[in-house]
Amino acid sequence: MNDCLSDIRDALLDLHKTLVDSERVGYEQTLGPIRSPNHFLQLLTGDPWFAWLHPLSQLVVAMDEFLDAKEPPPSGTREALLGQARQLLVASEEGQGFSRHYFDALQRDPEVVLAHAKAVKLVNPHRRPGN
Repeated sequence: MNDCLSDIRDALLDLHKTLVDSERVGYEQTLGPIRSPNHFLQLLTGDPWFAWLHPLSQLVVAMDEFLDAKEPPPSGTREALLGQARQLLVASEEGQGFSRHYFDALQRDPEVVLAHAKAVKLVNPHRRPGN
Protein backbone atom coordinates (compact mmCIF):
# COMPACT_ATOMS: atom_id res chain seq x y z
CA MET A 1 0.00 0.00 0.00
CA ASN A 2 2.92 2.36 0.65
CA ASP A 3 4.19 1.56 -2.86
CA CYS A 4 1.20 3.48 -4.20
CA LEU A 5 1.94 6.40 -1.89
CA SER A 6 5.59 6.24 -2.92
CA ASP A 7 4.57 6.47 -6.59
CA ILE A 8 2.32 9.44 -5.80
CA ARG A 9 5.13 11.11 -3.86
CA ASP A 10 7.47 10.61 -6.83
CA ALA A 11 4.91 12.11 -9.22
CA LEU A 12 4.37 15.09 -6.89
CA LEU A 13 8.13 15.59 -6.61
CA ASP A 14 8.38 15.56 -10.42
CA LEU A 15 5.51 18.06 -10.60
CA HIS A 16 7.26 20.23 -8.00
CA LYS A 17 10.50 20.22 -9.99
CA THR A 18 8.61 21.08 -13.17
CA LEU A 19 6.83 23.95 -11.42
CA VAL A 20 10.10 25.23 -9.94
CA ASP A 21 11.76 25.15 -13.37
CA SER A 22 8.79 26.96 -14.91
CA GLU A 23 8.76 29.62 -12.20
CA ARG A 24 12.51 30.09 -12.56
CA VAL A 25 12.09 30.92 -16.24
CA GLY A 26 9.42 33.49 -15.42
CA TYR A 27 11.49 34.95 -12.61
CA GLU A 28 14.57 35.33 -14.79
CA GLN A 29 12.58 36.82 -17.67
CA THR A 30 11.07 39.38 -15.31
CA LEU A 31 13.86 40.13 -12.84
CA GLY A 32 17.06 38.92 -14.50
CA PRO A 33 19.35 35.92 -14.10
CA ILE A 34 19.70 34.09 -10.81
CA ARG A 35 23.34 34.44 -9.75
CA SER A 36 24.08 30.99 -8.33
CA PRO A 37 22.54 27.75 -7.07
CA ASN A 38 22.79 29.11 -3.51
CA HIS A 39 20.95 32.28 -4.54
CA PHE A 40 18.28 30.14 -6.20
CA LEU A 41 17.86 28.10 -3.01
CA GLN A 42 17.46 31.33 -1.04
CA LEU A 43 14.81 32.50 -3.50
CA LEU A 44 12.95 29.18 -3.30
CA THR A 45 12.76 29.29 0.46
CA GLY A 46 12.29 33.01 1.07
CA ASP A 47 11.18 35.00 -1.97
CA PRO A 48 7.46 35.77 -2.42
CA TRP A 49 7.76 34.81 -6.12
CA PHE A 50 8.18 31.16 -5.16
CA ALA A 51 6.18 31.14 -1.90
CA TRP A 52 3.09 29.65 -3.55
CA LEU A 53 5.03 26.39 -4.08
CA HIS A 54 5.48 25.80 -0.34
CA PRO A 55 2.28 23.76 0.18
CA LEU A 56 3.45 21.25 -2.44
CA SER A 57 6.96 21.19 -0.96
CA GLN A 58 5.53 20.55 2.50
CA LEU A 59 3.29 17.75 1.23
CA VAL A 60 6.24 15.94 -0.38
CA VAL A 61 8.20 16.27 2.88
CA ALA A 62 5.23 14.93 4.87
CA MET A 63 4.99 11.96 2.51
CA ASP A 64 8.73 11.33 2.91
CA GLU A 65 8.35 11.35 6.69
CA PHE A 66 5.39 8.97 6.48
CA LEU A 67 7.23 6.58 4.16
CA ASP A 68 10.43 6.67 6.25
CA ALA A 69 8.75 6.39 9.66
CA LYS A 70 10.23 3.76 11.97
CA GLU A 71 7.03 3.57 14.00
CA PRO A 72 3.58 3.14 12.44
CA PRO A 73 2.08 6.60 11.81
CA PRO A 74 -1.27 7.51 13.38
CA SER A 75 -4.31 5.92 11.78
CA GLY A 76 -5.67 8.00 8.92
CA THR A 77 -2.37 9.69 8.10
CA ARG A 78 -2.07 8.05 4.69
CA GLU A 79 -5.63 9.05 3.76
CA ALA A 80 -5.00 12.61 4.96
CA LEU A 81 -1.89 12.85 2.77
CA LEU A 82 -3.83 11.57 -0.24
CA GLY A 83 -6.60 14.06 0.49
CA GLN A 84 -4.08 16.90 0.60
CA ALA A 85 -2.66 15.76 -2.73
CA ARG A 86 -6.10 15.66 -4.33
CA GLN A 87 -6.86 19.13 -3.00
CA LEU A 88 -3.59 20.64 -4.20
CA LEU A 89 -3.98 19.22 -7.70
CA VAL A 90 -7.09 21.34 -8.30
CA ALA A 91 -6.21 24.49 -10.20
CA SER A 92 -8.60 27.42 -10.14
CA GLU A 93 -8.71 30.56 -12.24
CA GLU A 94 -10.84 32.22 -9.56
CA GLY A 95 -8.83 30.78 -6.68
CA GLN A 96 -6.13 32.33 -4.55
CA GLY A 97 -2.70 31.22 -3.48
CA PHE A 98 -1.61 27.82 -4.72
CA SER A 99 -4.69 27.01 -6.81
CA ARG A 100 -4.50 30.29 -8.77
CA HIS A 101 -0.74 30.13 -9.38
CA TYR A 102 -1.13 26.47 -10.34
CA PHE A 103 -3.83 27.41 -12.85
CA ASP A 104 -1.50 30.02 -14.37
CA ALA A 105 1.38 27.52 -14.60
CA LEU A 106 -0.86 24.99 -16.34
CA GLN A 107 -1.88 27.65 -18.88
CA ARG A 108 1.66 28.69 -19.80
CA ASP A 109 3.77 25.53 -19.65
CA PRO A 110 3.03 22.21 -21.39
CA GLU A 111 5.59 20.45 -19.19
CA VAL A 112 3.50 21.39 -16.15
CA VAL A 113 0.42 19.95 -17.88
CA LEU A 114 2.20 16.63 -18.45
CA ALA A 115 3.49 16.41 -14.86
CA HIS A 116 0.03 17.36 -13.58
CA ALA A 117 -1.65 14.64 -15.65
CA LYS A 118 0.74 12.00 -14.30
CA ALA A 119 0.13 13.05 -10.68
CA VAL A 120 -3.66 13.26 -11.08
CA LYS A 121 -3.76 9.80 -12.65
CA LEU A 122 -2.03 8.34 -9.59
CA VAL A 123 -3.96 10.34 -7.00
CA ASN A 124 -7.34 9.61 -8.61
CA PRO A 125 -6.83 6.15 -10.19
CA HIS A 126 -10.53 5.40 -10.60
CA ARG A 127 -11.51 8.74 -12.08
CA ARG A 128 -12.24 8.78 -15.78
CA PRO A 129 -11.15 11.72 -17.94
CA GLY A 130 -13.83 14.38 -18.06
CA ASN A 131 -15.34 13.38 -14.68
